[in-house]
Amino acid sequence: MQFFKKSSFFLFGLLLATALTGCNKLNVKPTETEETTPVCSCPAVAPPPPETKAPEAKPAEPPVKVPDYGLLKPAAWQDLDGIAKDDLSKAWLAWQLGCSSLKVKPAWQAVCSAAESMNDPKKSEILDYFKNNFTVYRATNLDGSNTGLITGYYEPVIKGSRVKNDKYRYPMYSRPDDLITVELASIYPELANKRVRGRVVGTKLIPYYNRSEIEADTSPLQGKELLWVDDAVELFFLQIQGSGMVHFDNGEKMHIGYADQNGQAYQSIGRLLIDKGELTADKASMQGIKDWARSNPGKLRDLLNANPSYVFFRELPAGLPGPIGALGAPILAERAVAIDPKFIPLGAPVFLSTTLPNSNKALNRLMMAQDTGGAIKGGVRADFFWGAGAEAGKKAGGMKQQGKIWVLLPKDFQFPKNGNGNGVTVGAK
Repeated sequence: MQFFKKSSFFLFGLLLATALTGCNKLNVKPTETEETTPVCSCPAVAPPPPETKAPEAKPAEPPVKVPDYGLLKPAAWQDLDGIAKDDLSKAWLAWQLGCSSLKVKPAWQAVCSAAESMNDPKKSEILDYFKNNFTVYRATNLDGSNTGLITGYYEPVIKGSRVKNDKYRYPMYSRPDDLITVELASIYPELANKRVRGRVVGTKLIPYYNRSEIEADTSPLQGKELLWVDDAVELFFLQIQGSGMVHFDNGEKMHIGYADQNGQAYQSIGRLLIDKGELTADKASMQGIKDWARSNPGKLRDLLNANPSYVFFRELPAGLPGPIGALGAPILAERAVAIDPKFIPLGAPVFLSTTLPNSNKALNRLMMAQDTGGAIKGGVRADFFWGAGAEAGKKAGGMKQQGKIWVLLPKDFQFPKNGNGNGVTVGAK
């Protein structure tokens, strides 16, 4: 785990519908004293007790406005237990790759320039560089806690072909030409980091095709196939990971990366299988879902279509050391994490303190926050990149650990202020 003014009408409609819904009265069931008394020739009885008013609903608490990065709290270098034992040379390579994108941003120019001037630094020099140029902050959650969920992701390897045949019959699509993306901040500054995707029909922007429509026999995206693959389930999980490697029968390999998404909300098929009683929670891992799919081919299409989200891909240049992350630079195995960029600046070095997958063994490592993900939300939340292939996939699938995060920011880093329109609204529906 990125339209023009006509979108204003779309958003206005959403806001109007929300406002009208909010005006509806509560539908409260009558109390016993409000029931109609039947008519009968009975002796007079005492009048019923006074009506009892239904309790008034409490107004919803207003959303909490948190400035970007507003949950980072000052910390100290001595809090980073284990950083001196880490192999910082690997972290340095990841940092250099990140600086290739960060160096054009004013907040990062000085520290990236200083890094470029260092030639093959020793471990002690790397640590001194970070201590001399960065301030440590502790990541926290809205409730003030400093522990959160650490999961894993990886780069799948999938078999494919440039042409369709009996074996390779499932299409992988490139970004369609009619997909429109609206950065809402260009219309409403308070909606920074929010966007809407859709397609234009007449004078209206409507939701883009969902997975069921895209993967229909008469797909509206025919002609936009990037590749063809041999396994619908592996293609589905490739979309969840966002990047991967394709192996062709002739030995050729191709790196593919995220190009865009259809704007539809992601729905967990693992949760759906649990809710339907098809899998227990302990079996709803990536491998468990794959095993279920192999055993239930007749139910597979309906299951996959329950997730309307669809990811489009692009071919990446050959020879990259890793897939391209959200920062726009290649990411390295076991040195990159996906974070929520509302709470941690994209590209920042972070120190992660957690445990290995399905283990209590400590994992304390200097990482780079070089990627994002749709399910990665919150102040203390990270997705650990394990690399490519089956072994990396096994580690990623088993990683659901608790952990802590410290963030390193340049000493002159300027935090956004309250009321600047770029904050994060927490609790908004």
